[in-house]
Amino acid sequence: MTKARVTVIDIAKAAGVSKSTVSLVLQGSSLVNEGTRSKVNAVMRELGYVYNRGAANLRQAGAKSKIVGVVVNDLTNSFFAELAVGVDMVVQSAGFVQFLSNTGESIDRQREVVASMREHGISGLIVSPARATDAADFKPLVAAGIPVVVVVRNLPGAKVSSIVSDNQAGMMSAVKHLAGLGHKRIAFLGGFPDTAVFDDRLAGYRSGVEAAGLDYHEELVIASAPSRAGGVEAIGKAIALGRRPTAAVCFNDAVAFGVCDGLRARRLEPGADFAVVGFDDVIEAQAAVPALTTVSVDPQGIGRRGAQMLLKQINAGKAEAETVTTAVRLVVRESCGAGRAPPSKTGKSVKSKQDAE
Repeated sequence: MTKARVTVIDIAKAAGVSKSTVSLVLQGSSLVNEGTRSKVNAVMRELGYVYNRGAANLRQAGAKSKIVGVVVNDLTNSFFAELAVGVDMVVQSAGFVQFLSNTGESIDRQREVVASMREHGISGLIVSPARATDAADFKPLVAAGIPVVVVVRNLPGAKVSSIVSDNQAGMMSAVKHLAGLGHKRIAFLGGFPDTAVFDDRLAGYRSGVEAAGLDYHEELVIASAPSRAGGVEAIGKAIALGRRPTAAVCFNDAVAFGVCDGLRARRLEPGADFAVVGFDDVIEAQAAVPALTTVSVDPQGIGRRGAQMLLKQINAGKAEAETVTTAVRLVVRESCGAGRAPPSKTGKSVKSKQDAE
């Protein structure tokens, strides 16, 4: 059962004014005096009223909204651009359009854009939550019967659908691969420690280290912003360790690209002097030099799957939460140094006599 939405009539009764006065307040008309305007606005806040700007047109047309909201936490990361493309492929073919917004990891910004999207009458929402998002943030949408699909970052306790990749299995396979190449000190670089994705990928890293018979060292886990700049920062700290690692699994591809930048700044070559593995397999990964070994999660595929889940709920007229975990696979390219000699104790690749010649 969904909670009935507050109407203009409800506001008018509670404020002791006419329905037309409430309408004038919503339109920002100068015909309403400030005292009345303040009173009406206070009642709207108290009752949790959300102004649907497209409601009148929709009633006249006898149609439903064909708008889907898409909110991501970092649009500067190409992963989310690819995810949005996947969403658009599905919603556009179904006759919907997407409103795309970036929160930049700001919970306040997220609340603002979601409220604005509700004002414009979205039929459903796909969101990669900003840091510090609480399950309660989406309760108003659930209560209003608006379908929500959380992608990438799981949100325990929220009664909404979710689609995430198998983070633990992916990171575990990356560590196993590097250990198989002879690496003994493998770092985990990047990511915000206060997110569920970080916890999952770190758990996969620890499991991989233990499965390979290696010792887990807290100093080899170096958090940073999940960005290219964060990767540069993280590898700088890793290289400065007394016993530096010879390889790293990175929180995502953006961090991995930054790690490669940081290595080159220190005259170390990714894949030759230090093994690097990313996570995501964005489009740039294959074209990078060296080509990036990474865990492929298919961001466009996640976008398509999330959009399909959302449209199914919109068309059904009810939001039944479901959880999907997508499979991942390790894509081996050049940045991990596969095919090269095992690392020496100094962290440099050991060249054979034939290689030297």
